Parts: sequence; structure tokens; C-alpha cells
Amino acid sequence: MQARSALFDLFGDHLRPRGGRAPVAALVKLLAPLGIAPPAVRTAVSRMVRQGWLQPSRLAAGPGYLLTPKAARRLDEAAARIYRTGRISWDGKFDLLVLDPPGGRRDRQRLCANLSYLGYGMLDEHTWVATRAAGEVDGMLAEAGVRFERFTAAHAAGTTGAAALVRRAWDLAQIGQAYERFVAAQRPLLAKVTVRSDDEEAYAARFQLVHAWRGFLFRDPQLPPALLPERWPGTSAATFFDRHATRLRPAADRYVDKCLELGQRDGGPR
Repeated sequence: MQARSALFDLFGDHLRPRGGRAPVAALVKLLAPLGIAPPAVRTAVSRMVRQGWLQPSRLAAGPGYLLTPKAARRLDEAAARIYRTGRISWDGKFDLLVLDPPGGRRDRQRLCANLSYLGYGMLDEHTWVATRAAGEVDGMLAEAGVRFERFTAAHAAGTTGAAALVRRAWDLAQIGQAYERFVAAQRPLLAKVTVRSDDEEAYAARFQLVHAWRGFLFRDPQLPPALLPERWPGTSAATFFDRHATRLRPAADRYVDKCLELGQRDGGPR
């Protein structure tokens, strides 16, 4: 697990509800159970500051970091998708993007990752489609310097044609298999965490669970049920995730609160 990715998970799942800030000492303590060393934490924090996700903040305990408004919006949107707090609906229309992709390979890869994260699937190099419009896509494309046109479209063949279009934009069989692998990989790890496990062990297991689940934000556009295959593996995987994330939440919260208290003491005036 990379330190930068872990920090996004940490701020999004634990620190955002606690004000979106933490002293440096607490960040180090909270990522230690994941096997992330202090120098890697500090390097990742510096990178996130340069990218506009974090900003330095003078806390009561000493030096710390605070989420920027941009980061807070992104993490709130991610949390809504991770925990599916919003109802997935569809009016039968697609959001269609026709764009001129950047010339550089790395820029194209970054663009593809950003569009996939926002729920868009690629029909070809120039054409992307989503079942719901992402409010931030215009700003993201403008910031990337990508010229584009945007349309609202309905398939002439109705739901049947729309389902075929979806299968062109996303490999649903591959996504379904990824959900099955997720459950198969996580089940034995989570079975080891019982009521006799300590808070740190529960926290680490839950962190790994959420981290693995968060990866689907870049793969699964969370399509409306009308466009999904029958017995969609994502449904049972979501039930599995919810059950264990809820089960481990109290112990994980206790561990986070303890580390924040220790971080405040360790980072305070000498």
C-alpha cells in the first residue's frame, strides 16, 4: 500500500469526520500498523501539499495538516460512493463526452484514470459515456487542457440498446470477477479478527478492507440496476463489505481516537 493512497483513505474514512486535520505525529502512528514508515508518510504529505490536497495547519498540538476544500469535496463524494448513501437512479439518458485526448502517454493515462473515477467509460479514444453527469468533469478537463464537447443522449433502441452500449464502455464480466476476488481475498483475513482481537488489529483489518473496496471507485461506475446483468456480483460484495466495515468500526474508532490523543501529546510543546 502506497503512503499517499493510504493518507487519502485515512483522511477520508477517519479524519474527515473529525475535522479533517491531524498532527504529524498522529499521521505517523495511524499508518504504522499498515507497515508504512515515517519517512514515507512525510514524503507523501509533502507531495499532497504540492498537489493541493493538504495544507499546513498550526494545531494546538503543534505542526499538522488540514484538508483543502478541494480535497474535502473529493473525499465526501468518494465516501458517498463507498458507502452508497445516495440512491442510484437513471432517467434513460447518457452524459456523452467527445474530446481531443492529450498527446503524451502519461497525460492520457491520467485523463483515463480521472474519467474512470468520475464514472465514465470509454467507447473509443475520443468518446466517453456515463449514466449520470459528473459535476466536476468540466473543471477537470479544463484544468487538464483537454478540448471537449458534451452532450446529453438517449439510445434510440431504449434499454436494450443502452445495455449493449454499456457493455462496450465497461467490461462488466471483468468487474464482476474483480468483486468475486475481493470477497475471496478478504474473507480469510477478516475471519481472523474476532471480539478477542485488539483495537489495532481491528483497525488495520478494516483499513485494508476499505482500501481494497475503494479501488472499485476507479473500476465500477455503479450503473443503475436496469443496465446490470442478473445476479450481479457487486451486490453481494457490497453486502459483505457493509457487514464487516460496520462490525469493525467501533474498535477502529477507538484506535484512531487513541492515536490522535497520543499524537497531540507527542506533538505538543516540550
